[in-house]
Amino acid sequence: METVVLDRAAPDRQGVALKAFARIADAWSLTQREAAGLADMSESTWKRAKKPAFAGDLTHDQMLRLSALIGLYKSLELYFSEPISHQWVRLPNRGPEFDGARPVEAMIAGGLPKILRVRAYVDALRGGA
Repeated sequence: METVVLDRAAPDRQGVALKAFARIADAWSLTQREAAGLADMSESTWKRAKKPAFAGDLTHDQMLRLSALIGLYKSLELYFSEPISHQWVRLPNRGPEFDGARPVEAMIAGGLPKILRVRAYVDALRGGA
């Protein structure tokens, strides 16, 4: 008989990721719609997901988004001082990934691929590449 081992850390990782992203959404002054769009959730699901008792499961895509957004937040904190580090995602940007749009709008429209490119873009700025 085969023993099945459950990954008990997965719900914990999801809870930690949601808590971290909720704090980031507050720091970035995102609207409910923007935060939900970045997390690829409906606004009603986002409202439930940011509460500690959220019992839903996040998709692999959603976890990748949250992970990339947490990394982006950390990179912005290292590259810029406040208040720019917190305002950057909401400011119009003429960088190659944005064409004058606000990074938050570009990331929502472009989904996970754009979020990953924006994170790489900021990491490159920070690293001098």
